This record gives sequence, structure tokens and C-alpha cells, in this order.
Amino acid sequence: MTPERQAKFETVLIKRQFNLAVVLENIEDPHNISAVMRTCDAVGIQDIYVVTTSIPKHPRFGPKSSSSAAKWLTIHQFDSVEACIKEIRPLYQTILTTRLSSDAVDLYDIDFAASSIALVFGNEHDGVSEAMQQVADGNFIIPQVGMIQSLNISVACAISIYEAYRQKKVAGHYDQKSVSDQREQAIVSVWSKKKEKFRFKDLRQLKRK
Repeated sequence: MTPERQAKFETVLIKRQFNLAVVLENIEDPHNISAVMRTCDAVGIQDIYVVTTSIPKHPRFGPKSSSSAAKWLTIHQFDSVEACIKEIRPLYQTILTTRLSSDAVDLYDIDFAASSIALVFGNEHDGVSEAMQQVADGNFIIPQVGMIQSLNISVACAISIYEAYRQKKVAGHYDQKSVSDQREQAIVSVWSKKKEKFRFKDLRQLKRK
């Protein structure tokens, strides 16, 4: 790996926010997942948790929609809510689901700078499952004033995590490294291998022309 590539990895990892994550539960359209991945990479979210309990496990994610963002993220896949919560509960102080309810808090009232948070986005038609609601710490909504009180999942996620980005940037979170040395080394190792793989693939394609 070249010194320039190593420097790029280090620069990106300094901005990664390891106390903020996105959980996607039973999202049917892989393009929605890919769009979420692209936005997560843009705001510095490294970990995405994909739960599939009522739909088949996704074999892959749309590379065109994500602009290859998936290869720079850590995707955790689960076939049960219990398994997902068991992994994320020790890592994030608060787990919030997107759900319209009487006790839901406004997105803009969430203090993203004060604690580690995992945001859960549910199925395009049915929303977050009952099982996920029972283990979450609460619900939040994105304020809307139109006739249709719903947003596309990738749009809802983008609005939510960019609000988190805004708050965390003001608080200086993007100016300080939050990744441990061990996790950094593990991620760089994975990124390096993927880059080498893609370079080899590109080289083969050039030789065929």
C-alpha cells in the first residue's frame, strides 16, 4: 500500500464516528440499503447493522446506488432481533426506532453529542417490528407538515444522520479520533485487501481490451 493510500485511510478513520450507528430492519429494497450505506459513509458512520427476520437475507447490495460505499463500511448481518441487540446493546447507550407514536421524540430534540446512539429504521411498509420496539429505549419522528406523513427509508435515514452530523460537528467530534488502535488496524487491513482486489480486477479488464 502506498503512503498516499495509507494517509487517506488514516484521514477518513479520524472522522469516523464509532458512537453512532444505523440499524436496518427488514428493508426489502436493496437499493434503499445501498443509498443508506452511501450516506453513512459520507457522514462518517462505519457500522451498519442489517436485520432480516421476515424477508430473505440479502445476498448482496446494489453497488451502483452505493457507489461502492459498502466496501468501506462494516456490515453486520443478523437473522434475529435478539442477536442484533445482543451485539449493539453494549456498544450504544441509546437505541431509538423511527416510529410514529404518542411518546416519540422529535429528531431535533435528540442530543447526538451527549451519548452513543443507534438509530433503527424499519420495513418500507410495516415499519419497525414489535420485537424491536420492545427492546429499544424509545422512538423518534422526523417532523413533517405535509399531507403524507411518511418518507422513503433512505431519505429518512439521510435526514436523521445529517442532523447527528450537524450536532457532532458543532461539538467537535469530527476533530478528534474515536477509533481504538486495534479497531483501526483491523479496518485498514480489510480496506487494503479490498483495494488490492479491485486493482487486480481492473488490471485484468485492461489486459482484455
